[in-house]
Amino acid sequence: MSSLGRASAILGAGTLISRLTGLVRTIVLVAAIGSIGRAGDAFGTANQLPNNIFTIIQTGILTAVIIPQIIKAGSHKDGGQAFISKLFTLGTMVFVGATALAMLVAPWLVFIYAKDFTADQHALATAFAYWCLPQILFYGLYALVGETLNAKRVFGPYTWAPIANNVISIVGFLLFIALFGDDRRDVDMWDPSMIAVLGGTATLGIVVQAVILLFAWRRTGLHLRPDFRWRGVGLRHVGRLAGWTFAMVIAGQLAGLVQATTVSEASGDHPSGFMMMAAWLVFMLPYSIFTVSIGTPYFTQISEHAAEGRDDEVRGDVARCIRVVSLFVVVSTVALFAAAIPATRIFTNGDTEAIAAAPVLVGYLVGLLPLSVLFIVQRTFYAYGDTRTPFWFTVVQCLIIVGSALVLPSFVPLSQLAAAIALSQSIAGTVQMIIAVWMLRQRLGSLELGRTALSLGRYAIAAIPAGFAGWGAFLLLGGAEGWTTADKLLGALGTGVIGAVTVVVYILVLLALRAPELKVATGLLRRFLPGR
Repeated sequence: MSSLGRASAILGAGTLISRLTGLVRTIVLVAAIGSIGRAGDAFGTANQLPNNIFTIIQTGILTAVIIPQIIKAGSHKDGGQAFISKLFTLGTMVFVGATALAMLVAPWLVFIYAKDFTADQHALATAFAYWCLPQILFYGLYALVGETLNAKRVFGPYTWAPIANNVISIVGFLLFIALFGDDRRDVDMWDPSMIAVLGGTATLGIVVQAVILLFAWRRTGLHLRPDFRWRGVGLRHVGRLAGWTFAMVIAGQLAGLVQATTVSEASGDHPSGFMMMAAWLVFMLPYSIFTVSIGTPYFTQISEHAAEGRDDEVRGDVARCIRVVSLFVVVSTVALFAAAIPATRIFTNGDTEAIAAAPVLVGYLVGLLPLSVLFIVQRTFYAYGDTRTPFWFTVVQCLIIVGSALVLPSFVPLSQLAAAIALSQSIAGTVQMIIAVWMLRQRLGSLELGRTALSLGRYAIAAIPAGFAGWGAFLLLGGAEGWTTADKLLGALGTGVIGAVTVVVYILVLLALRAPELKVATGLLRRFLPGR
């Protein structure tokens, strides 16, 4: 547990700083292009394209396959060096090809994701896309190197590198404001030099983020070289594993495409694509700090135990990881519920916009705990080389998302469409998580569900008064018309105050309940202290 706690602390600290600088990045970006407007949605669509395309490749080829397969390859005579060299050669070729193809079809990609854009808005989004799509190659290299580092238990660099990306973006966006002014939300305000500065800044940050990881490579002890001889090292098996996850991600992207085209109807006057992206960044803050930071070292350990056939230890790993992650995720959920308006004020340009955006964040928050549990369960299937089962329970989620996106516009006003779609995604994710846990239990047997349910019950009991305390703090600070919505930085400060009140009450109730999970959490948090 000490090594897991140390790794989680390193990841958590890096993720915390990364996400905080990411929020500053978003604040500066909103100041430059606005939060509700056609230009902001045009940039948001273009900058999301490389993420969407890369997600197809990363999740289909890397996340589900790399760590378990590298751990298995470590038993080879050369420590897996030949396997990894061939894998890197193939992966780099895939990323270069995907980048080139995306650049060729950029106008059609924009149209697919935002068919309701006006002609001028589509032209602006396409111009941004030409600057942003090269990110695919560097996202790919970043993930390929980073996942290998994780498999070799070198956890820190993969998490800390995005900080450099955020710093470069902040400087670049501030330069944009200095050169061209702020709040350029209208399409007709833009010229090629403005597009180049904004889009070029976004891509430069990803380039630096990838390059930084190369300096940590020597810690793996591996020496890579280009190797196009792909026969005889098991890449065909890797391809079969990746095939199911590739199909899974394609299904997810198609569902996301339906969401994007549906919500684009609200672009211009109501929360739409850019607002959903910004709310998602806030939502991902606790998910990344706690779920990913704690779950990633556990995934490496689960993969090691699965490779050795130690199913009892896998069951214990999964149960402990769910309990520890949930302890933090539950309080994060209620804290952000209470502070939804100040939190959304961070990336909006006024209290009216913050009030309009808050329901989008709340819609996502409903699914924070289910998504966190799913992260652990899904990767346990991956540890056993099973990528087919996650495909099927993801298909169920995608069908719910698509059905909701097609039906909601008939019943929900445009002003609430983005929030309704966010909520439907959370509901779909909850159903997906329930099915995934049931399937994993069928495979492994007991997952200590009774003990885990007791822990979740304690968290829920503590969360109720904590949530009310946080909401009361928000009202005492003036509510929606108070100082917490007067400015972006004050919104961040108000979110911190409300969150602190929520956390204190949550801990006090758990102490009164004598929750044993607090000892684990205390030990984990102590590793953040200097000298630890």
